[in-house]
Amino acid sequence: MRFDVLTLFPELFAPFMASGVTRRAYESKQVEVVLWNPRDFAQGNYKRVDDRPFGGGPGMVMMAEPLTACLDAALAARGAPAPVVLFSPIGEALRHEAVERWSASEGAVLVCGRYEGIDQRFIDARVTHQISLGDFVLSGGEIAAMALLDAVARLQPGVLGDEASHVQDSFNPALDGLLDCPHYTRPEQWNGQGVPAPLLSGHHAQIERWRRDQRLAITAARRPELIDAARAAGKLSKADEASLKKKL
Repeated sequence: MRFDVLTLFPELFAPFMASGVTRRAYESKQVEVVLWNPRDFAQGNYKRVDDRPFGGGPGMVMMAEPLTACLDAALAARGAPAPVVLFSPIGEALRHEAVERWSASEGAVLVCGRYEGIDQRFIDARVTHQISLGDFVLSGGEIAAMALLDAVARLQPGVLGDEASHVQDSFNPALDGLLDCPHYTRPEQWNGQGVPAPLLSGHHAQIERWRRDQRLAITAARRPELIDAARAAGKLSKADEASLKKKL
């Protein structure tokens, strides 16, 4: 898959794509990332990409013309139409289901806004999807773009050291959309705290029941709506319901 990223700060992506386990996805081109700078498509000696907002107010607004020229070049290089994604507070919150869809797609063009925003006419004419990371504002769309790229890259075959690693992630359908359980490693005793006994039992069924009970308890305490969704989908067994009652 290929992601074309429109950004005024392409240098931010070099260390991101060269670090951590997900670098395998970028090095192998399983997830190809092509960076485009709208400033390269701006007119005049100053290569201006922003201007003051009509109606007054603080800050600057990214101009439609350089963004449009940059987007046209990215789409031409792709050789085919593609979704155009803008990271925006009004977008749909990025969730696991959406990441799975993007990870099975042919990619998209990711538009990273800056300043006070982007000329609405560009958004209306060219943007097909808007995505939000949550109810807060970043200084630009680059961190949000990296979040999507990282989430997509780690789902590609061969990227994680253990193929089963992402199956145990929070929100994964394999866990019925629940939050993951706590994890422990050596030493067995640390700061006066030990590892829960079931994990040391060597009894596979007992270990899995403990992990399931922990996932249920944590999800009920932190994200009860996920319990409701799992129950509505018929994902909770009688043992699950009994475990939840014990925690009440």
